[in-house]
Amino acid sequence: MQNKTVLTGVKPTGTPHIGNLVGAIKPAIELGNKVLEAGGRHFMFVADYHAINAEKDPAVLNQKLKEIACIYLAFGLDPNKSVFYRQSDIPEIPEITTILFAYTPKGFMNKAHAYKAAVDKNRAAGKPDDDLINMGLYTYPTLMASDILAYDTDIVPVGKDQVQHVEIARDIAGMINAHYGKELLKLPEYSLTKNAVLVPGIDGRKMSKSYNNVIPIFADKAEIKKAVFAIKTDSRPLEEPKNPDEILVYEIYQAIAAPEKVQEMAEGLRQGKLGYGHIKNMLLDAVVEMTSEAKEKYEYYMAHEKEVNEMLDLGASKARPIATKTLERLKNAVFGR
Repeated sequence: MQNKTVLTGVKPTGTPHIGNLVGAIKPAIELGNKVLEAGGRHFMFVADYHAINAEKDPAVLNQKLKEIACIYLAFGLDPNKSVFYRQSDIPEIPEITTILFAYTPKGFMNKAHAYKAAVDKNRAAGKPDDDLINMGLYTYPTLMASDILAYDTDIVPVGKDQVQHVEIARDIAGMINAHYGKELLKLPEYSLTKNAVLVPGIDGRKMSKSYNNVIPIFADKAEIKKAVFAIKTDSRPLEEPKNPDEILVYEIYQAIAAPEKVQEMAEGLRQGKLGYGHIKNMLLDAVVEMTSEAKEKYEYYMAHEKEVNEMLDLGASKARPIATKTLERLKNAVFGR
Protein backbone atom coordinates (compact mmCIF):
# COMPACT_ATOMS: atom_id res chain seq x y z
CA MET A 1 0.00 0.00 0.00
CA GLN A 2 3.06 2.25 0.06
CA ASN A 3 2.17 5.53 -1.70
CA LYS A 4 -0.79 3.89 -3.44
CA THR A 5 -4.18 5.37 -4.27
CA VAL A 6 -7.00 3.14 -3.02
CA LEU A 7 -10.66 3.71 -3.85
CA THR A 8 -13.86 2.22 -2.45
CA GLY A 9 -17.46 3.02 -3.30
CA VAL A 10 -20.49 2.27 -1.17
CA LYS A 11 -24.06 2.28 -2.40
CA PRO A 12 -26.66 3.90 -0.10
CA THR A 13 -28.99 0.94 0.37
CA GLY A 14 -30.48 1.68 3.79
CA THR A 15 -29.39 1.18 7.39
CA PRO A 16 -26.74 -1.59 7.46
CA HIS A 17 -26.75 -4.61 9.73
CA ILE A 18 -24.06 -6.56 11.58
CA GLY A 19 -23.18 -8.47 8.42
CA ASN A 20 -22.47 -5.23 6.55
CA LEU A 21 -20.48 -3.90 9.49
CA VAL A 22 -18.01 -6.76 9.86
CA GLY A 23 -18.01 -7.72 6.18
CA ALA A 24 -17.61 -4.33 4.53
CA ILE A 25 -17.73 -1.19 6.68
CA LYS A 26 -15.01 -1.95 9.23
CA PRO A 27 -12.65 -3.60 6.71
CA ALA A 28 -12.95 -0.59 4.38
CA ILE A 29 -12.17 1.89 7.15
CA GLU A 30 -9.28 -0.21 8.48
CA LEU A 31 -7.80 -0.56 4.99
CA GLY A 32 -8.14 3.18 4.42
CA ASN A 33 -6.24 3.88 7.62
CA LYS A 34 -3.45 1.49 6.58
CA VAL A 35 -3.18 3.19 3.18
CA LEU A 36 -2.93 6.62 4.76
CA GLU A 37 -0.30 5.42 7.26
CA ALA A 38 1.71 4.12 4.31
CA GLY A 39 1.72 7.54 2.66
CA GLY A 40 -1.03 6.75 0.15
CA ARG A 41 -4.38 8.31 -0.70
CA HIS A 42 -7.76 6.88 0.29
CA PHE A 43 -10.93 7.72 -1.65
CA MET A 44 -14.31 6.68 -0.29
CA PHE A 45 -17.44 7.74 -2.16
CA VAL A 46 -21.17 7.31 -1.70
CA ALA A 47 -22.40 5.91 -5.01
CA ASP A 48 -25.65 7.82 -5.37
CA TYR A 49 -25.62 7.75 -9.19
CA HIS A 50 -25.57 3.97 -8.99
CA ALA A 51 -28.36 4.00 -6.41
CA ILE A 52 -30.88 5.77 -8.66
CA ASN A 53 -30.97 2.74 -10.95
CA ALA A 54 -33.24 1.15 -8.34
CA GLU A 55 -34.40 3.96 -6.04
CA LYS A 56 -36.40 6.74 -7.69
CA ASP A 57 -37.85 8.47 -4.60
CA PRO A 58 -35.60 11.45 -3.73
CA ALA A 59 -36.69 11.50 -0.09
CA VAL A 60 -35.87 7.82 0.39
CA LEU A 61 -32.61 8.17 -1.54
CA ASN A 62 -31.44 11.15 0.51
CA GLN A 63 -32.31 9.40 3.76
CA LYS A 64 -30.28 6.36 2.73
CA LEU A 65 -27.38 8.56 1.64
CA LYS A 66 -27.46 10.39 4.95
CA GLU A 67 -27.55 7.12 6.90
CA ILE A 68 -24.63 5.50 5.10
CA ALA A 69 -22.47 8.63 5.40
CA CYS A 70 -23.21 8.88 9.13
CA ILE A 71 -22.47 5.19 9.66
CA TYR A 72 -19.01 5.42 8.11
CA LEU A 73 -18.24 8.53 10.11
CA ALA A 74 -19.53 6.90 13.29
CA PHE A 75 -17.21 3.92 12.88
CA GLY A 76 -14.13 6.05 12.42
CA LEU A 77 -13.74 7.26 8.85
CA ASP A 78 -11.78 10.52 9.10
CA PRO A 79 -12.93 12.96 6.38
CA ASN A 80 -9.90 15.15 7.02
CA LYS A 81 -7.60 12.32 5.93
CA SER A 82 -9.70 10.16 3.60
CA VAL A 83 -11.34 11.80 0.58
CA PHE A 84 -15.00 11.17 1.42
CA TYR A 85 -17.55 12.48 -1.07
CA ARG A 86 -20.79 11.98 -2.96
CA GLN A 87 -20.39 10.56 -6.45
CA SER A 88 -22.94 13.06 -7.80
CA ASP A 89 -20.85 16.00 -6.58
CA ILE A 90 -18.18 15.23 -9.18
CA PRO A 91 -19.56 16.48 -12.54
CA GLU A 92 -16.45 15.25 -14.32
CA ILE A 93 -17.58 11.65 -13.75
CA PRO A 94 -20.49 11.74 -16.26
CA GLU A 95 -18.22 13.42 -18.82
CA ILE A 96 -15.55 10.77 -18.41
CA THR A 97 -18.25 8.11 -18.66
CA THR A 98 -19.45 9.54 -21.97
CA ILE A 99 -15.95 9.26 -23.40
CA LEU A 100 -15.53 5.73 -22.05
CA PHE A 101 -18.79 4.68 -23.72
CA ALA A 102 -17.16 5.22 -27.10
CA TYR A 103 -14.47 2.66 -26.25
CA THR A 104 -16.57 0.13 -24.32
CA PRO A 105 -17.65 -2.98 -26.24
CA LYS A 106 -21.33 -3.72 -25.83
CA GLY A 107 -20.36 -7.31 -25.05
CA PHE A 108 -18.82 -6.12 -21.78
CA MET A 109 -22.23 -4.89 -20.68
CA ASN A 110 -23.98 -8.08 -21.80
CA LYS A 111 -21.68 -10.11 -19.57
CA ALA A 112 -21.92 -7.84 -16.52
CA HIS A 113 -23.09 -9.69 -13.42
CA ALA A 114 -25.81 -7.23 -12.41
CA TYR A 115 -27.37 -7.22 -15.87
CA LYS A 116 -27.19 -11.01 -16.22
CA ALA A 117 -28.77 -11.46 -12.79
CA ALA A 118 -31.63 -9.15 -13.74
CA VAL A 119 -32.17 -11.06 -16.99
CA ASP A 120 -32.13 -14.39 -15.15
CA LYS A 121 -34.68 -13.07 -12.68
CA ASN A 122 -36.96 -11.98 -15.54
CA ARG A 123 -36.65 -15.36 -17.24
CA ALA A 124 -37.46 -17.17 -14.02
CA ALA A 125 -40.61 -15.05 -13.74
CA GLY A 126 -41.55 -15.72 -17.37
CA LYS A 127 -40.97 -12.09 -18.39
CA PRO A 128 -39.05 -10.63 -21.36
CA ASP A 129 -35.29 -10.54 -20.78
CA ASP A 130 -35.09 -6.75 -20.50
CA ASP A 131 -38.31 -6.13 -18.60
CA LEU A 132 -37.84 -3.09 -16.30
CA ILE A 133 -34.07 -3.07 -16.89
CA ASN A 134 -32.95 0.53 -17.39
CA MET A 135 -29.82 1.79 -19.12
CA GLY A 136 -28.35 2.82 -15.78
CA LEU A 137 -28.26 -0.81 -14.71
CA TYR A 138 -27.08 -1.98 -18.13
CA THR A 139 -24.18 0.48 -18.32
CA TYR A 140 -23.37 0.27 -14.60
CA PRO A 141 -19.83 -1.13 -15.23
CA THR A 142 -18.81 1.82 -17.41
CA LEU A 143 -19.85 4.35 -14.79
CA MET A 144 -17.97 2.27 -12.24
CA ALA A 145 -14.94 2.36 -14.52
CA SER A 146 -15.11 6.16 -14.51
CA ASP A 147 -15.28 6.19 -10.72
CA ILE A 148 -12.10 4.11 -10.63
CA LEU A 149 -10.12 5.67 -13.47
CA ALA A 150 -10.86 9.32 -12.64
CA TYR A 151 -8.50 9.34 -9.65
CA ASP A 152 -5.52 7.39 -11.04
CA THR A 153 -6.52 4.57 -8.74
CA ASP A 154 -3.92 1.88 -8.06
CA ILE A 155 -5.98 -0.56 -6.01
CA VAL A 156 -9.71 -1.25 -5.61
CA PRO A 157 -10.50 -3.57 -2.68
CA VAL A 158 -13.42 -5.83 -3.66
CA GLY A 159 -15.22 -9.04 -2.88
CA LYS A 160 -15.13 -11.86 -5.41
CA ASP A 161 -18.41 -10.77 -7.00
CA GLN A 162 -16.98 -7.32 -7.76
CA VAL A 163 -13.72 -8.34 -9.41
CA GLN A 164 -15.40 -8.02 -12.81
CA HIS A 165 -15.91 -4.27 -12.33
CA VAL A 166 -12.20 -3.67 -11.88
CA GLU A 167 -11.33 -5.94 -14.78
CA ILE A 168 -13.72 -4.03 -17.07
CA ALA A 169 -12.23 -0.70 -15.95
CA ARG A 170 -8.76 -2.05 -16.63
CA ASP A 171 -9.74 -3.37 -20.07
CA ILE A 172 -11.36 -0.07 -21.10
CA ALA A 173 -8.33 1.90 -19.91
CA GLY A 174 -6.00 -0.47 -21.73
CA MET A 175 -7.90 -0.08 -25.02
CA ILE A 176 -7.84 3.71 -24.77
CA ASN A 177 -4.13 3.77 -23.92
CA ALA A 178 -3.36 1.42 -26.80
CA HIS A 179 -5.42 3.46 -29.27
CA TYR A 180 -3.60 6.71 -28.46
CA GLY A 181 -0.22 5.15 -27.84
CA LYS A 182 0.28 6.59 -24.37
CA GLU A 183 -0.87 6.13 -20.81
CA LEU A 184 -3.88 8.38 -20.50
CA LEU A 185 -5.43 6.23 -17.80
CA LYS A 186 -3.76 4.27 -15.03
CA LEU A 187 -4.55 0.54 -15.10
CA PRO A 188 -6.08 -0.36 -11.72
CA GLU A 189 -5.60 -3.60 -9.82
CA TYR A 190 -8.13 -5.29 -7.59
CA SER A 191 -7.40 -6.53 -4.11
CA LEU A 192 -9.63 -9.25 -2.69
CA THR A 193 -10.79 -8.24 0.75
CA LYS A 194 -9.09 -10.78 2.99
CA ASN A 195 -10.39 -9.73 6.39
CA ALA A 196 -14.03 -9.42 5.35
CA VAL A 197 -16.33 -11.90 7.04
CA LEU A 198 -19.46 -13.48 5.62
CA VAL A 199 -21.93 -13.43 8.50
CA PRO A 200 -24.92 -15.76 8.44
CA GLY A 201 -28.34 -14.39 9.24
CA ILE A 202 -30.58 -15.52 12.07
CA ASP A 203 -32.05 -18.22 9.79
CA GLY A 204 -28.70 -19.59 8.62
CA ARG A 205 -28.74 -18.00 5.19
CA LYS A 206 -26.52 -15.06 4.26
CA MET A 207 -27.49 -12.07 6.40
CA SER A 208 -29.52 -9.81 4.12
CA LYS A 209 -32.35 -7.30 4.46
CA SER A 210 -34.05 -9.03 1.54
CA TYR A 211 -34.27 -12.21 3.65
CA ASN A 212 -35.45 -10.30 6.72
CA ASN A 213 -32.88 -12.20 8.78
CA VAL A 214 -30.60 -9.42 10.03
CA ILE A 215 -29.28 -8.23 13.37
CA PRO A 216 -29.54 -4.41 13.22
CA ILE A 217 -26.64 -2.16 14.18
CA PHE A 218 -28.26 0.87 15.75
CA ALA A 219 -31.65 -0.37 16.95
CA ASP A 220 -32.50 -0.22 20.64
CA LYS A 221 -31.43 -3.16 22.79
CA ALA A 222 -34.93 -4.67 22.84
CA GLU A 223 -35.03 -4.89 19.04
CA ILE A 224 -31.52 -6.33 18.87
CA LYS A 225 -32.47 -8.87 21.55
CA LYS A 226 -35.56 -9.87 19.58
CA ALA A 227 -33.38 -10.58 16.52
CA VAL A 228 -30.73 -12.47 18.49
CA PHE A 229 -33.23 -14.64 20.33
CA ALA A 230 -34.91 -15.52 17.04
CA ILE A 231 -31.74 -17.30 15.86
CA LYS A 232 -32.50 -20.91 15.01
CA THR A 233 -31.43 -23.54 17.56
CA ASP A 234 -32.38 -27.12 18.31
CA SER A 235 -33.95 -28.63 21.44
CA ARG A 236 -30.88 -30.14 23.09
CA PRO A 237 -30.63 -29.43 26.83
CA LEU A 238 -27.92 -27.30 28.43
CA GLU A 239 -25.94 -30.22 29.87
CA GLU A 240 -25.58 -32.05 26.56
CA PRO A 241 -22.12 -31.45 25.03
CA LYS A 242 -22.37 -29.70 21.68
CA ASN A 243 -20.08 -29.09 18.73
CA PRO A 244 -19.86 -25.27 18.50
CA ASP A 245 -19.20 -25.40 14.75
CA GLU A 246 -22.71 -26.80 14.27
CA ILE A 247 -24.41 -23.96 16.16
CA LEU A 248 -25.53 -20.83 14.32
CA VAL A 249 -25.27 -18.54 17.36
CA TYR A 250 -21.61 -19.49 17.72
CA GLU A 251 -20.96 -18.92 14.01
CA ILE A 252 -22.31 -15.37 14.26
CA TYR A 253 -20.49 -14.77 17.56
CA GLN A 254 -17.17 -15.72 15.96
CA ALA A 255 -17.53 -12.81 13.54
CA ILE A 256 -17.88 -10.11 16.18
CA ALA A 257 -16.51 -11.20 19.55
CA ALA A 258 -12.94 -11.10 20.86
CA PRO A 259 -10.99 -14.38 20.40
CA GLU A 260 -10.94 -15.14 24.12
CA LYS A 261 -14.71 -14.70 24.32
CA VAL A 262 -15.19 -16.98 21.31
CA GLN A 263 -13.01 -19.60 23.00
CA GLU A 264 -15.05 -19.27 26.20
CA MET A 265 -18.28 -19.94 24.32
CA ALA A 266 -16.78 -22.87 22.42
CA GLU A 267 -15.50 -24.56 25.59
CA GLY A 268 -18.77 -23.96 27.41
CA LEU A 269 -20.72 -25.64 24.62
CA ARG A 270 -18.34 -28.59 24.35
CA GLN A 271 -18.47 -29.20 28.12
CA GLY A 272 -22.23 -28.82 28.44
CA LYS A 273 -21.92 -25.73 30.63
CA LEU A 274 -23.68 -23.26 28.33
CA GLY A 275 -27.21 -23.50 26.98
CA TYR A 276 -28.75 -21.67 24.06
CA GLY A 277 -30.15 -18.95 26.31
CA HIS A 278 -26.68 -18.30 27.72
CA ILE A 279 -24.96 -18.04 24.35
CA LYS A 280 -27.69 -15.82 22.90
CA ASN A 281 -27.20 -13.41 25.79
CA MET A 282 -23.44 -13.50 25.15
CA LEU A 283 -24.08 -12.63 21.51
CA LEU A 284 -26.46 -9.84 22.49
CA ASP A 285 -23.84 -8.35 24.83
CA ALA A 286 -21.20 -8.54 22.08
CA VAL A 287 -23.41 -6.75 19.56
CA VAL A 288 -24.28 -3.98 22.02
CA GLU A 289 -20.64 -3.59 23.09
CA MET A 290 -19.46 -3.47 19.47
CA THR A 291 -21.91 -0.76 18.45
CA SER A 292 -22.72 1.33 21.53
CA GLU A 293 -19.98 3.96 21.12
CA ALA A 294 -20.59 4.24 17.39
CA LYS A 295 -24.34 4.49 18.00
CA GLU A 296 -23.84 7.70 19.98
CA LYS A 297 -21.74 9.16 17.18
CA TYR A 298 -24.24 8.02 14.56
CA GLU A 299 -27.11 9.72 16.38
CA TYR A 300 -25.02 12.88 16.67
CA TYR A 301 -24.25 12.98 12.95
CA MET A 302 -27.85 12.15 11.99
CA ALA A 303 -28.93 15.17 14.05
CA HIS A 304 -26.26 17.43 12.49
CA GLU A 305 -26.84 16.99 8.78
CA LYS A 306 -25.21 20.30 7.89
CA GLU A 307 -21.96 19.16 9.47
CA VAL A 308 -22.05 15.89 7.52
CA ASN A 309 -22.75 17.72 4.26
CA GLU A 310 -19.78 20.00 4.90
CA MET A 311 -17.57 16.93 5.31
CA LEU A 312 -18.83 15.50 2.02
CA ASP A 313 -18.35 18.87 0.33
CA LEU A 314 -14.78 18.95 1.61
CA GLY A 315 -14.17 15.56 0.05
CA ALA A 316 -15.61 16.68 -3.28
CA SER A 317 -13.34 19.72 -3.27
CA LYS A 318 -10.34 17.38 -2.95
CA ALA A 319 -11.57 14.84 -5.52
CA ARG A 320 -12.62 17.22 -8.30
CA PRO A 321 -9.19 18.63 -9.23
CA ILE A 322 -7.88 15.09 -9.77
CA ALA A 323 -10.91 14.07 -11.86
CA THR A 324 -10.58 17.32 -13.83
CA LYS A 325 -7.00 16.48 -14.79
CA THR A 326 -8.06 13.02 -15.96
CA LEU A 327 -10.87 14.50 -18.04
CA GLU A 328 -8.53 17.06 -19.59
CA ARG A 329 -6.07 14.34 -20.60
CA LEU A 330 -8.87 12.40 -22.26
CA LYS A 331 -10.33 15.40 -24.04
CA ASN A 332 -6.96 16.53 -25.32
CA ALA A 333 -6.33 13.09 -26.81
CA VAL A 334 -9.84 12.39 -28.09
CA PHE A 335 -10.37 15.79 -29.69
CA GLY A 336 -6.75 16.44 -30.68
CA ARG A 337 -6.42 19.55 -28.58
